[in-house]
Amino acid sequence: MLGAFVALGPLTIDMYLPALPEIRRQLETTSATVQLTLTGTLVGLALGQLVIGPLSDAFGRKRPLLAGAALHVVASLLVLVAPGIAALGVLRVLQGVGTAAASVVALAIVRDLFEGRAAATMLSRLFLVMGVAPVLAPTLGGEVLRFTSWRGVFAVLALYGVVVLVVGSLALRETLPAERRRSFGVRSTLRTYRMLLRDRVYVGLILSAGLTMAALFAYVSGSSFVYQRQFGLDEQQFGLLFGAGAVWLIAATQLNPVLLRRWSPAQILITATVGGTVAGAVMLAIAATGTGGLFGVAIPLWAVLFATGLALPNGPALALAGYGESAGSAAALLGAVQFGVGAAVSPLVGVLGNDAVAMGVAILGSLALAVLVLLAVRPWRLAEPQDGVVTAVAH
Repeated sequence: MLGAFVALGPLTIDMYLPALPEIRRQLETTSATVQLTLTGTLVGLALGQLVIGPLSDAFGRKRPLLAGAALHVVASLLVLVAPGIAALGVLRVLQGVGTAAASVVALAIVRDLFEGRAAATMLSRLFLVMGVAPVLAPTLGGEVLRFTSWRGVFAVLALYGVVVLVVGSLALRETLPAERRRSFGVRSTLRTYRMLLRDRVYVGLILSAGLTMAALFAYVSGSSFVYQRQFGLDEQQFGLLFGAGAVWLIAATQLNPVLLRRWSPAQILITATVGGTVAGAVMLAIAATGTGGLFGVAIPLWAVLFATGLALPNGPALALAGYGESAGSAAALLGAVQFGVGAAVSPLVGVLGNDAVAMGVAILGSLALAVLVLLAVRPWRLAEPQDGVVTAVAH
């Protein structure tokens, strides 16, 4: 059930990607401006989590989650009558705020119920959903575009939101008992965030996670233009190639629990981030020299996706390990940094030219900075948290 909510975010981000060129033509705007609608979604995800996280610490996990899904449905329906690119951008921000609830509450629920390597393993399963959804989303979006316009993609998103909202209201359990909830207010929220920001290792881990996510979103925001405009693929071919790349992300998230039996989350995190940086450098070199064609770019991109699939579950698991009572706020700040940095990097691909070189520069720069941050905070020196399952659940 939780996976269905988690899928809402990647579906919202990725399902309309094949339609970006059509949106640009129909709304008579530029490619960079259309990409700002993706940035708007990421901004909504970042800012929404900062509010929803503390709310989930104060009022439980279920109610904020359902409220966010309801907002997403309303925003998706309003896109059907959006008159121009400005209105679309605003509604994409609201969609992001709605999906923020799923992103932050899912992490908080995992921290409510699991610790240590068990938490990293459960996060790998959630990232499986986040990997499957991008595989299906552009392909599904391409199929929807065969029968309707780009607005039909948002009608499908609204329908999916209604389904998870109804099922979640009936089937989802509350995981934060009343006795473990924190008071809600501006001062207490700011006090919690101040405490988190004073933790040097936590800040380093969430910044590294944000930079890794930025590399992923550089790929997401630029891939439709690179594959369709630079290499001449149609919408359906783009969806298939995008899905093929996401298979490597899925494979990594499922390999992660196996690797955790032998290595710690910190060891996997640093190795994967370094490996992704090397793959990004190879991709940029191939793109800059113009050798290898389509698959000369795609294959090192798949290596980058594999590396991010290993890094993404382990960074959050380490960052949240010490914050059981304030898991919502800790997950919110983590998510805000992830999607905030992603929102900052996504338009950079468009500004640099929306080609493979521009995408490579953004990916390599993000992952190289992530490596530097990890070397500065040295998370492998942390005492590894005890594995376990937390049994207290509120009904």
